[in-house]
Amino acid sequence: MSGATLKGSCHCGAVQFEVRTALTPAAHCNCSLCRRKGALMSPPFAAAELKIVQGQDALTLYQFNTRVARHYFCKHCGIYPFHQTRKDPLLWRVNIGCLEGVDPYTLDAGVNDGASLSVVEDA
Repeated sequence: MSGATLKGSCHCGAVQFEVRTALTPAAHCNCSLCRRKGALMSPPFAAAELKIVQGQDALTLYQFNTRVARHYFCKHCGIYPFHQTRKDPLLWRVNIGCLEGVDPYTLDAGVNDGASLSVVEDA
């Protein structure tokens, strides 16, 4: 385990969660989905570090391309709070913008080359 336990939620508050993760190195991803959603992601962490406190039934799953990664969105407000990664399905990342008391604009971020993992053009 690394990092502190942080609280987070989607925009409308229907989905609330706790996560134990570091905030850096934060990353953007250049795959077609992440380029469009523009979220800043935490470093990868084990699934056991994420606890959905409220709103499991408000989550909608979106998968594309190889359908390995599992991207979750609130079905009410459309915000992406977290996803299971494609590169290592045992690891997850959280949208830093959903975390209480954290300003994602103060963090330096690299870029993950998710586009190179695609098997479908522009996926």
